[in-house]
Amino acid sequence: MSPLLPGLGFLLLLLLGCQGAAAAGTQLCSSSPVNESAVCASVPSASPEQLLEVSQGRRSPCSLSFAQLACAQGAWLQDLQDDFLSSLYSCLASKPSTALDPEYSILFFSKYDARKLLGSLTEFSQQFSRVPVSLEWSLVFLNGLWERMLQVPGIGTPPVLLPWLHGGLQPLLGHPEVFGCLRAKDVSCEQFQLLVAALDGIYSQLSVQEQRNLYAGIKHFLTQHGPSQSCHSPNSTAWFRNFLGSFLEHATVEDLQLFGDEATLQKFARDPVNMEMVGNLTLLRETALYYTLLLTSAPAFSLASLPDRFLCYLSPGAVANLSTEEALGVAQRLGRSCLWSKGVPGASLELQVASSLLRNLEDFSPAVLAALGQAALGLSVSRIQENIPEEHLEAALPALGRVRGWRSEQARAVVNKLLQSGHQILDGQSLAQLGTLVGGLNSSTLWSLSPEVVLEAIQLPAFAQHVDTLPRALKRILVEKVSSRVAHPSELVRLIPGALASSIPKPLLVFGEEKPNVQDLNNKPWTREQAAMFFSDVVKAEPDFSRLSQSVLQGFTCAAASAVGAERFQELARVMRKKKVKLGQDQLSCLLRMVTLHGIPQDWDAYPQDLLLFLSPSDYAGNCSQFFINVGKANKDVLPREDPQRQQLLLEALECLGVPGTQINHTSAEILGWLVCELDGDYIRGSGGSLLKDLSQCGSFLPEQEEAIRDVLSSGNTTFGPPSAWSAFTLSELSGLVPVLGPSILQQIPKKAVTTWLRNFAWDSHLSREELATVIGGLLPRRHKRAEGCPAELEITKTMLDDELMPAYYIPEELLRACLQNISQENYLYLENDLSNILNYPFSNPQLAILKEYLDERYPNGYYPEKVLSAMGPLLPLLSPEEISTWNMSSADTLAAFLKTQPQPSDSLASAAIKRYLELGNALNATALDAIGTKYVCLLNATDLKAINPSSLKLVSLNPSACSQETKNILYQKAKEAFSDQHHSPAYYELILPYLGGAPAADLKVLSKDDVNMNVSTFVTLRRDSLMLLTPGEVRGLLGVQLPGLAQWQSRAPVRDWVALQKQSELDELHIGLTGGVQEGYINLVTPKFPAMSSAPLGTVAMVFHLLPALLLSFLTVSILS
Repeated sequence: MSPLLPGLGFLLLLLLGCQGAAAAGTQLCSSSPVNESAVCASVPSASPEQLLEVSQGRRSPCSLSFAQLACAQGAWLQDLQDDFLSSLYSCLASKPSTALDPEYSILFFSKYDARKLLGSLTEFSQQFSRVPVSLEWSLVFLNGLWERMLQVPGIGTPPVLLPWLHGGLQPLLGHPEVFGCLRAKDVSCEQFQLLVAALDGIYSQLSVQEQRNLYAGIKHFLTQHGPSQSCHSPNSTAWFRNFLGSFLEHATVEDLQLFGDEATLQKFARDPVNMEMVGNLTLLRETALYYTLLLTSAPAFSLASLPDRFLCYLSPGAVANLSTEEALGVAQRLGRSCLWSKGVPGASLELQVASSLLRNLEDFSPAVLAALGQAALGLSVSRIQENIPEEHLEAALPALGRVRGWRSEQARAVVNKLLQSGHQILDGQSLAQLGTLVGGLNSSTLWSLSPEVVLEAIQLPAFAQHVDTLPRALKRILVEKVSSRVAHPSELVRLIPGALASSIPKPLLVFGEEKPNVQDLNNKPWTREQAAMFFSDVVKAEPDFSRLSQSVLQGFTCAAASAVGAERFQELARVMRKKKVKLGQDQLSCLLRMVTLHGIPQDWDAYPQDLLLFLSPSDYAGNCSQFFINVGKANKDVLPREDPQRQQLLLEALECLGVPGTQINHTSAEILGWLVCELDGDYIRGSGGSLLKDLSQCGSFLPEQEEAIRDVLSSGNTTFGPPSAWSAFTLSELSGLVPVLGPSILQQIPKKAVTTWLRNFAWDSHLSREELATVIGGLLPRRHKRAEGCPAELEITKTMLDDELMPAYYIPEELLRACLQNISQENYLYLENDLSNILNYPFSNPQLAILKEYLDERYPNGYYPEKVLSAMGPLLPLLSPEEISTWNMSSADTLAAFLKTQPQPSDSLASAAIKRYLELGNALNATALDAIGTKYVCLLNATDLKAINPSSLKLVSLNPSACSQETKNILYQKAKEAFSDQHHSPAYYELILPYLGGAPAADLKVLSKDDVNMNVSTFVTLRRDSLMLLTPGEVRGLLGVQLPGLAQWQSRAPVRDWVALQKQSELDELHIGLTGGVQEGYINLVTPKFPAMSSAPLGTVAMVFHLLPALLLSFLTVSILS
């Protein structure tokens, strides 16, 4: 931007020059020049000694009045420390301002050296960025600061202006009322336009919060006296450009309506200058919709003249009466111009536009279908099933297969219609032709294809690029088909596209004697468990570890690392740091053991940063603050939320920072990083609002933390103010804390603020459907009358069903019941076909209960069709095991759809679903076991487990470590059989590892000879009877480099009990400090565990009692002799 326009200096001078203003607070504004001799005549002089002591920090500025400081000679100001303004404000904030304080402010700051003042302001801004600053003293300080700023050379240029607004004055600009002085002083609209132009020049360099603060001030100036005083000019309609500029990005619809009536806003919206500017801005979603409505609401407005940017925000009414030719034209532009949101099917605005657009089309010829492009996503399932001939779908298949983002229901409808009409998949080309529609195939159809067809298809780029969106079950089938025709792992890795790599079962990645192609492995994204299968082979084959990808390196295993030698291990560890490899807790534990094998290294910064999670500041060469800064950058998810190491790190951090009491300041919070999330309720309350922005990044909280956050927010003593004064922007800043607000706070927030937030910000947050539903639930009145009929504007139409904000319209929830009772058959079919999408809208639990009632009426006795069953996730809290026991759980696909829904079912519901699946005669095949997974495997009984074919375990990943011992025993034997062909491979241990909790002692003894370097966390979960039979030498063989970690467990079961059975001399040979074993010459008498009287033969019991005296006598004899 060029230097500020002529006259801007005068304008800025007037910004706070408003003496005698009638508006609230503006009496604290004053203007230059100030008659110093007059205003200081009655002020007692401060002595040079007093001023010197204040400047040197030896005397508090509170000992002198603001008037004394302002009226003193200017020389003393040049010696002030950077924290002086912060100290001064703290002295003044608790006192009421006086009528002369604005003039004292001008005097005080006029004597300050500009550079020194900016440094002091920066310090002030950092300290008070999260602490509310009073309106009174904001006005007083700004009164002098702004005028001093205007005297700075070059203040009219962005490089000079930006530091003052960005780093200095921001805490004081948090009150839009400071802009009220302009109105009070009768500043002209022309002069204000110059100010907006100057601020617009630095807009992109401001933080979002700074932009919002300045926008609030601009809005205050423009609307303080109503729309008639909003600087409208009969000579120009470029009002948005002139008076809002880029700050229009923060305007809500309600704001626009404050700036003028609809007719005026229509003129502004259609102004070419405004349209050009808006085309380069990112408006709030609702504002963009409203702006587009202003553009298109003119009589006979042609959509052909609408800029592409606004097409994505068209209202249904704007496309209601288009001809086929016009609709096609808009559809094609829509497909090219809009972003087509990924990952949220049905939630994008452009999809709603496309749905409205296509409802008016009757002709779906192949040419029309091909011309739709991305707009084809607007086709409803019922339209596909009833209005589009099969031959048209087949002819348009190449074009439809290029459309990105099909919902599963749509893809199934297209594919099923094609197959039912005789369409055949005979080769890889015909399979690949489905393109993005391949997800519409069901598992039975895919199983029916020959492996050769699949093998040919995955080698075609047109097919490979679309498999990433396939359901997990279909990916697994494709991999199985390919693997059945591939003899070697290297060939499988080469052929499988990257999008399917994570679906390759672990046993198929064991190379054995075959040398892996490292480049092929580097090019694929692997899971950590997969990479562990071939990590040992790779580190042997690759001389330069820096050539290994992050994906391959995450397969780090202790056994492989210990085999490469000390020097190469150091190289490996450093490469993992450079490539930011994410390792699991057990991997890091092993890595730490090996790194510290010969002492604590001094160069921790050369090793993976996550190792710091297991250290103390005393182990770190740098200072403790730097240690915790680095810990704050580490991956906190390595440590489970309940891990005591988290609290240990927090305690050490608080000690390092010297935190007094329970108050954490901004600087300490920055050093703590994610450790802020570990602070208890007392620290959260003690720190007031200064931690809220940090806490909003935490994701989840303990109950006491949630209560403390609510206490802080309810108090109103934060920069956000009381909940009753919150705006949509406030909720946006606090989005990470929205789930913990609770009804008590939600009911206080203005409803308009919540709905505006839902419309504009909620979908860009990381909040789940359930968390958003909590907000909707908080809006529901606690008491309400039953709705009398369905209002016309709430009739459930296809347009309403396409709107993800649908739940917000039906408050109270009885409105939803009333409107569902009146839904037409056509719209009900639309609801049913799109149920999985609609149920992902943030309906509250009372609203979901009404939807379920409606479904129960349509499908009595729980006979839901499969397409409804697969969409039941959000209804889980309302289901019972008894209901599920009547469902038609007829296939593994249906079971998988139900068990994998989000949120996942409770154990009782999952158990009922699995039981029903098995009752109907279905087998626990790989698809079913994959659906059951580790989460639900413990629900299977012994009969179910024994029916599992061992070969199925080769295709799924289960971990029964949390199950009963019986379950672990059965699954271990199944897994041992499944992986028997890999028994002599280094990867065998990684394959059998999840099942080792059921291993007998004999198998563990064999394993102890294979240098497996078992983690202690695995060791302590082994079968107790097996563990007790191991010798110290065998334990050493099992644990390898992990052996020292055993000492930390010696006072806890089962290690304590194992130690008590061993000879102390053999324990000493381990050299890890284990004590409590049997001393030489002593017998360790283990109490025998006799069977119950009812289950043992009487003779056996009698024999035991008969021998007992002899046993005791032998024990006493040995004791005496020793």
